[in-house]
Amino acid sequence: MAVTEPTWSPASWRALPAGQQPAWPDAAALAAVRERLRGMPPLVFAGEARKLLHGLGEVAEGRALLLQAGDCVESFREVSPIPIREKLKVLLQMSAVLTFGASLPVVKVGRVAGQFAKPRSADTEIVDGVELPSFRGHTVHSDEADAAARVPDPERIVQGYYQAASTLNLLRAYTKGGFADITQVHTWNKEFVASSSAGQRYEQLADEIGRALAFMQACGIDLAAERSLHEVDVWTSHEGLLLDYEEPLTRKDSLTGDWYACSAHMLWIGERTRELDGAHVEFFSGVHNPIGVKLGPAATADEVVALCERLNPRRLPGRLTLIARMGADRVRELLPPLLRAVRESGIPVVWACDPMHANVFRTASGVKTRRFDDVMREIEGFFAAHRAVGTWPGGVHLEITGEDVTECLGGAEAVLEEQLDHRYETLCDPRLNARQSLDLAFRVAELMRG
Repeated sequence: MAVTEPTWSPASWRALPAGQQPAWPDAAALAAVRERLRGMPPLVFAGEARKLLHGLGEVAEGRALLLQAGDCVESFREVSPIPIREKLKVLLQMSAVLTFGASLPVVKVGRVAGQFAKPRSADTEIVDGVELPSFRGHTVHSDEADAAARVPDPERIVQGYYQAASTLNLLRAYTKGGFADITQVHTWNKEFVASSSAGQRYEQLADEIGRALAFMQACGIDLAAERSLHEVDVWTSHEGLLLDYEEPLTRKDSLTGDWYACSAHMLWIGERTRELDGAHVEFFSGVHNPIGVKLGPAATADEVVALCERLNPRRLPGRLTLIARMGADRVRELLPPLLRAVRESGIPVVWACDPMHANVFRTASGVKTRRFDDVMREIEGFFAAHRAVGTWPGGVHLEITGEDVTECLGGAEAVLEEQLDHRYETLCDPRLNARQSLDLAFRVAELMRG
């Protein structure tokens, strides 16, 4: 089962160039933070990562779907019960729609409990007419529009650890304590969603689920004994960007002797850090968690196959998820050659569609946004590419929130350009609100059936 090379260690990445790392001003303070993290308990456990690996293996084999969704970048200000519960509600709603609509189990992975850092395309940004260091996430510095607040502070890495631990504690309580019980499917609908067309459609689906459960009970099936109806697994994931955070939280499993990144169940390598000879690929080649890699329009077939060989040399189903982010206008052209090359390599992968990142644009007034129609066009192109090649469209990777924000344009209950400033709350990129997310889930379920 081992994927780790004999010469690999959690620190071997340090011999290679590491992109998108903050310019930490105090190396000694950063080293002290790493030492403190080494003495802290793991956030997740190797056995949990192996269970997710099995679930993603089912996706790779075409027997399940992946729903990976959550914030663009988490905020330290939102690590409290209500925002976490509201995000979970939307994830559970979307999962119910996909499971019922596509008649397949859904592997639920949140962009949660660690998505506190972001890569940036430029080192600086203009905020209120002032040029500042680009915001790179709360584990690096503050989002305040002040030069002193944007200085990287390694103490924030420790704060990120505690914030992730708090979020995980809440997630485990909600998913194992009755909140995620399928008999509570009606209670997941939020008031502002329920009045929308997607919300009304969801209520009809919830009624159908209720009738199906009543039928099962009438047939003598003991629903109370069916644990899978009352508890769910929601796994955590984030971009494994800050290697000074990931390294000290990497631990050797006492059962197998294998290394696991214990900051999350699944981690992914971003489009800007997936160099074969770079530090991120080196680091994640040695841990045994499920790993993802973002693939943008510049990805070539040879590069992708080489990444598959490096990150999944044992050809384990579920080990590697390739997350395509090609853009709505180019996905039908660019994705098929990659699908064919990976299929011919014989390396099993999960293919997921990230329809968010390549479809960002700025309005005339400078507001960063996305069009819901572009998001759907990329998903439709992703499915069309897989059907043309004969491969399995494993799932979607989305930036969403449970709040009634106005950050992305369109959807069944259309957000208009002049409404963007009503509740534009993201720290970085625009997210789908709960209505838009549910609308998308229904459309993806129809694509799965089609």
